[in-house]
Amino acid sequence: MLKLLISTMTLTAFLIGCTPTVQVAPPEKPITINLNVKIEHAIQVKVEKALDDVISKDSGLF
Repeated sequence: MLKLLISTMTLTAFLIGCTPTVQVAPPEKPITINLNVKIEHAIQVKVEKALDDVISKDSGLF
């Protein structure tokens, strides 16, 4: 019984002594983010005009 108590106390002391430490420190150099983004767009004006003609009030579609 005494042996079990001593081994439990030793194990507890060992586990308490080995607690992990977490440290948060700012970096020495600033953080840089390079965004190489290519944006392409196309405007389809001809299709929009053609759709306006089809959907207009005078076309008789509706």
